[in-house]
Amino acid sequence: MKKILIIFLSLLLSFSAQANENHLKQFDKWLVKHEFTEFVKFEIGQGEGKCKSLKKFSQHWYYNNCDQFKKYIPNYKINTYNGRSEIPEKVKKPNYETLLYYFWEYTNGNWNNNPKYSEIKSSDKPYKFKFDLRDDEIIKKQMQKTALLSYLLYEDGKIVVDEISPKDKFGKVFTNETKYHSQSVGKSFASYILGHAICKGYVDSIDAQLNDWPILKNTLYHNQKIIDLINMQAGDEKYFSSEDKSNIFANSSSRYSVTNRTISSAMNKELKDSKKSKKKWAYNNLLPHLILNYLIFKAGEDDFQNLLDDVFRKKVGIEHETILVMSEESSNNNKSTTSTFLTTRYDYLRVARAMLQDWQNDTCEGKYLKSIFERKVKKKYDYSNKKHAFTNTKSYGGFFHLEPSGMKKRHIFVMDGYGGQTLMIDFDTGRIVTTMAIHRDFNWMKIAHSVIKKGK
Repeated sequence: MKKILIIFLSLLLSFSAQANENHLKQFDKWLVKHEFTEFVKFEIGQGEGKCKSLKKFSQHWYYNNCDQFKKYIPNYKINTYNGRSEIPEKVKKPNYETLLYYFWEYTNGNWNNNPKYSEIKSSDKPYKFKFDLRDDEIIKKQMQKTALLSYLLYEDGKIVVDEISPKDKFGKVFTNETKYHSQSVGKSFASYILGHAICKGYVDSIDAQLNDWPILKNTLYHNQKIIDLINMQAGDEKYFSSEDKSNIFANSSSRYSVTNRTISSAMNKELKDSKKSKKKWAYNNLLPHLILNYLIFKAGEDDFQNLLDDVFRKKVGIEHETILVMSEESSNNNKSTTSTFLTTRYDYLRVARAMLQDWQNDTCEGKYLKSIFERKVKKKYDYSNKKHAFTNTKSYGGFFHLEPSGMKKRHIFVMDGYGGQTLMIDFDTGRIVTTMAIHRDFNWMKIAHSVIKKGK
């Protein structure tokens, strides 16, 4: 028995090593395609099968397409952090090759390999930004020295600072057309969609109770108010792993992440017969997924797509297609959307601008944003790190981070996603700052927080 177990483990390790080798070969091909020749080269090999018996570079060798066999020779040192799908945020300075590897993962693997719940087509009339650009040497230096991909500053109705990673950094692969992941910025997008759903009558209000969705029966979420879910006060903290409180179910033998599970599976397995505990702020990734899928239940799939079109195509005026990613476990009979969006740098800013317009014009959706600001709750965390958007803000409301340090009485909404995807909207001055990055190693306090804090 022991011998069989050893053989099994050996085979498992062999298969894992082979899979990792094949994965890196795909990365090598991508490096070659985008001319990162300092990290990988290739040479024409002898080939396989019949090619092995033919003289290399002979007429017959070419005739049999033996020249198509390429041997990649990598020349890099990357850290995959034991196979993690993301760079741990505690890592201070990954090397350039590691950043490139994870950029490739983020834009060619991960969410891009998941099925798409919705492909929101570009607007017939995309919103056209006005520009009054000025140079900002601090931002230029951050682009050169950090994993920052994009920085946009919008004020007085115009983009005034517009920096994208230069060609000698990540600019060969990150462009104005690159669809980049939202991470937890998608939670805030889900909230904005909820506001539109309320205004269209699909949902009564943020105080509506979740008592009409059969999928939630026999779970702690049944009969709860929407406001408690979007404020992360659902009393569900004990059902998430102490190791990763936001994204891993505590009682899942397979350690399923929230992103992988469908809502139906999660309610029937990890959260079956769950009981609500004391109401306090506890952040997790399940709740925005639950809210979006509740909207699909209330509106129906066709009308939910119409809702997305109304938000992104008609109001926001996106220039490029935006993708809403489906959960990995989804099938024809059991599917759910996540709250992960893939969209471009300018379209992220267009969403923030639409929120600003709603607030300033006091539209129905603007009133929704004001209501979630009024109903905000304290995070009640004593953070040791005040340098980033998530840890700098003191309050939370409607899937937005609120009350950045030094700006307690101002109407400022912060959207923050893993790795440094951030949008910061000052509704009082009309100023917006957005960042996109591979890793959160840039000085957010200096290039975003201080810019908003100075007011007008």
